[in-house]
Amino acid sequence: MNQMARIDTSMETQMANAIRVLAMDAVEAAKSGHPGAPMGMADVATVLFNRFIRVDPADDKWPDRDRFVMSAGHGSMLVYAISHLLGYDDMGMDQLRAFRQLGARTAGHPEYGHAKGIETTTGPLGQGISTAVGMALAERMMNARFGNDLVDHWTYVICGDGCLMEGISHEAIDFAGHQQLGRLIVLWDDNGITIDGDTDLSTSTDQTARFAASGWHVQAVDGHDREAVAEAIGKAREDARPSLIACKTVIGFGAPNKQGSHDVHGAPLGAEEIAAARVNLGWPHPPFEIPQDILTSWRSVSARGAEARSAWLERLNASPDKARFNAMLAAPDAVALRDAIRSHSAKLAADRPEVATRKASEMALEVVNATLKNTVGGSADLTGSNNTRSKGMAAVTPTDRQGRYIHYGIREHGMAAIMNGIALHGGFLPYGGTFLAFSDYSRPAIRLGALMGVPVVHVMTHDSIGLGEDGPTHQPVEHVAALRAIPNLMVFRPADAVETAEAWEIALTSPSTPSVLCLSRQNLPAVRLEPGDENLTRQGAYVLRETTGARDVTLIATGSEIEIALGAADLLAVQGVRAAVVSAPCFELFAVRPDAEREAVLGRAPRIGIEAQIRQGWDGLILRPGDGFVGMTGFGASAPAPALYRHFGITAERAADLANQLIQGGK
Repeated sequence: MNQMARIDTSMETQMANAIRVLAMDAVEAAKSGHPGAPMGMADVATVLFNRFIRVDPADDKWPDRDRFVMSAGHGSMLVYAISHLLGYDDMGMDQLRAFRQLGARTAGHPEYGHAKGIETTTGPLGQGISTAVGMALAERMMNARFGNDLVDHWTYVICGDGCLMEGISHEAIDFAGHQQLGRLIVLWDDNGITIDGDTDLSTSTDQTARFAASGWHVQAVDGHDREAVAEAIGKAREDARPSLIACKTVIGFGAPNKQGSHDVHGAPLGAEEIAAARVNLGWPHPPFEIPQDILTSWRSVSARGAEARSAWLERLNASPDKARFNAMLAAPDAVALRDAIRSHSAKLAADRPEVATRKASEMALEVVNATLKNTVGGSADLTGSNNTRSKGMAAVTPTDRQGRYIHYGIREHGMAAIMNGIALHGGFLPYGGTFLAFSDYSRPAIRLGALMGVPVVHVMTHDSIGLGEDGPTHQPVEHVAALRAIPNLMVFRPADAVETAEAWEIALTSPSTPSVLCLSRQNLPAVRLEPGDENLTRQGAYVLRETTGARDVTLIATGSEIEIALGAADLLAVQGVRAAVVSAPCFELFAVRPDAEREAVLGRAPRIGIEAQIRQGWDGLILRPGDGFVGMTGFGASAPAPALYRHFGITAERAADLANQLIQGGK
């Protein structure tokens, strides 16, 4: 079952000990960190890399490489130690010596993009295993399109007790079992220890039974018996189901006085214990020094990967699917998408449809999915409400991976993390839908996507009190503000079908920024009435209606409230008040425009923000004492949408009255 016919077990012992000493030395040098997990899982990780994993440090983005995810991200020194031992050129010993220091690639938790060999950012427990599910699904979907010659790799995960306690793990485990993701193997560091002490302080779950109930292949082994670990991985690779291998380990293995206790989980061992560990492990070498024979053995893993990559490149170059395969992995065709959206927007400007922006999104997706062949849609059991499935999109099922639509089930958090994994794997542009009020469930994965710079599109419908009768549990009032608070996340709240189409173009062509589309349930009138070549939404905010002569007031609105702003401007015009209307579909894009351009859009007259959300987050537009806001100050209620807007005072009349008050107050 092992990939290598002969294993030098004594050398493999030293290979594992190399991980242990590098971990304890780096944590000691930093005076902080988590030595316990790397030391406890060193045997498992060594077997995994020495006998199974195919990676090539000379090409860390080789598409058919195996993926390795350290879901227990606090054990990051295991990743850094292995990357150094394998010979990644950006992970010299200087980086290990600088563990957890400013500017080093060796951050406290593995950070995607900081160093080669890190497939995803982990640290928030449960995220890694869930993201890995997306990687494993993407592998099977690519395999369905290109076959074993071009796509034939595995996704391996090391997770801990904490990962399996987090709720997101259940969502991901259930989904993976249902989808029969047999290329996913999870190695559970079953050490029975958390920060507070033994796991029996807080859990008595039979994890193997839980995984088995979700359709996984399950095994349990001694995590320090390398032959047993190798045999288990071999069996897992032969099973069509995703696999859990419960590896019973001793946390901090090798530290004679601290191993097996929570004392070794998240603190340096101390010089005395490290000296004792060196004796216990039979490791006489100084800190940060690896003997050449051990290093050579680790580098043989890389050599094996280089051979596999070379053979794969030969197959790719000989394949009639080479161009199509490379196109799937390339950035989306921005020119083709721009032209398609431009044509679509021109038709919308002429037809002036009065539709909900969730419906406008569906209309845009018909264009998007016809233009870009590797978009993959989905929804958390709200397909008919989110309008995320365009015509002809077949479902991705356990028996047919050719489809382009994923039924995530009622798993918002899991969906967001799985989409991160799909995007990180490469080959697909994922988007998925739920209600905006449930973005709270998705938020940790959305945040990680923003931190990593993963271009995922989150479609969030029913975006305000405008959803009506479902009431305050489903009416988002603070959610847009919360999303706008996340760095490197574009939050769009389009006003009509044209702005919605423009938002889709921006979202899908942004290489390193995820996006959220906040879309209405209720129908909205067309406000972009003239065709044009420019994507005005890309400006973030722009003048929708200018005044003749100097402005008396500027009304700034987003989404469904643009209609209210235009109505207020009409009321003010009757009174002889000159009101400009600014549409602000994306605060983040507007914030990066030059000050002079921002000033030209906002003007110097009093400004009023209008949005059926709370005011928080609007300070970049209405910060001055003479500015005002029309919106929500608390939760919504259950009633038809028009009644709610009147009840909460989000009306054209209220905006016009406030405008007059501000104008008079400024005189």
